[in-house]
Amino acid sequence: MSTVTAAVGDRIIVEATRPGAARRDGEVVALHHADGSPPYDVRWSDTGRVSEYFPGPDARIHHYTHPEPPRRPHLFAE
Repeated sequence: MSTVTAAVGDRIIVEATRPGAARRDGEVVALHHADGSPPYDVRWSDTGRVSEYFPGPDARIHHYTHPEPPRRPHLFAE
């Protein structure tokens, strides 16, 4: 069994498990563990509400790579 991990900013996608149900997705807005293991606080795109979420077998995590901010020159550099 593989370990699920996420980072703040990743997207969780939960597939519908019954006919007529909608797929849900949301953004991980907070972690409960430093190693990125569940549970996560997720802001759901359909409601805007944040809830604690434990991913099940119907969930997948889309990991985003967060670009490094551009380096700014030091004000007193020569």
